[in-house]
Amino acid sequence: MTQPYQYSSVSNSNQIDRLGEIIRQCFGSSFSDGERYFNRIGAENFRILRQEDKTIAGLAIYPMGQWFGGKIVPMGGIAAVGVAPEARGKGVARELLTKTIQELHSSQIPISTLYPATQTLYRQVGYEQGGSYCKWELAIASIQLKERHLPIHRVGLSDRSIFENIYNEQAQVNNGNLARHSAIWSKILEPSKEKEIYAYLIGSETAPKGYIIFTQDQGAIEIRDWALLNASAAKRLWTFLADHRSMSEKVIWRGASVNPYTLLLPEQTAKIKSQMTWMLRIINLPLALSLRGYPKKLEAELHLDIRDDLIAANNNKFCLQVSQGRGEVIPGGRGDFQIDIRSLASIYTSFLSPRQLQSLGNLRSTSEALEMATLIFSGDRPWMADFF
Repeated sequence: MTQPYQYSSVSNSNQIDRLGEIIRQCFGSSFSDGERYFNRIGAENFRILRQEDKTIAGLAIYPMGQWFGGKIVPMGGIAAVGVAPEARGKGVARELLTKTIQELHSSQIPISTLYPATQTLYRQVGYEQGGSYCKWELAIASIQLKERHLPIHRVGLSDRSIFENIYNEQAQVNNGNLARHSAIWSKILEPSKEKEIYAYLIGSETAPKGYIIFTQDQGAIEIRDWALLNASAAKRLWTFLADHRSMSEKVIWRGASVNPYTLLLPEQTAKIKSQMTWMLRIINLPLALSLRGYPKKLEAELHLDIRDDLIAANNNKFCLQVSQGRGEVIPGGRGDFQIDIRSLASIYTSFLSPRQLQSLGNLRSTSEALEMATLIFSGDRPWMADFF
């Protein structure tokens, strides 16, 4: 008789070592990389699945937040989902994710986000496409801007607060941006063995309007992180990058599918070289809807009928009342807007509009409710610059 699975946090060094082996085998990392990864995230944030007291799978949970509608929504970021090769093909990954989602719900975490290696698995437990993560390239010689009005000066990497304050000011107006875990900052600021990391502030030292953290060689400047608070800072940064044209050929960065600051360039020379779509799952529907921000001038009511096969508390009718940029969720209502929890994720993030979901056959709604949902979840398309 097959023994049931046991889900838990890691409790001893043997479990940590075994999980490290599974992650290294799944993702092709070295021992030193795996050890550094564990230390960044913290052993308390890893979960394992055991059978007959043998660790056969595991993952990491980043306790973070995500900005939606100008508000931070607490979020559990899922990473490093790995199953031992001998245990694959038996539903182990789905069981691990199911237990994790149930734990997050018990802990009152509203949403969860991840980067999928395969959509099929994550859709089975209620995740759906939520936003973009794009890799951009720009030929430095094509920038051709000469805006040096703002000062720019180099700074050290030891005090992340000088970057974090600027980042947070930019992140709050962009759907999907992270309220970053310390492990994300450590990854950005950690010294590289191969290349030196440079960091610069744009504007005055006491009130900077942007920053850039990057590495460079003869081939490219690769931006590890940047944030810009206005057009003047963006023009100064483009000029700063253009001044590297005799030393590097291109600049590489990661971010949104549409970057408004590329409109400042003379030509459409910035190109998306690759694109991924991260996925989101609504874990606690009332919390997720009440903590998200909404258009401040909107007074609205949406009667939802939600289907969630995994979390019984979400599988119900709810009335979302929006007023002064805030949402309140009340159980019950007419159920005018019928949708499953997975499809709702793409509307929640503003990745897809209700009409687009309706065209896919993933939504049944009255015309009035459809129009109201379009207004409630309107906003810029969501994105992240961080991969985890």
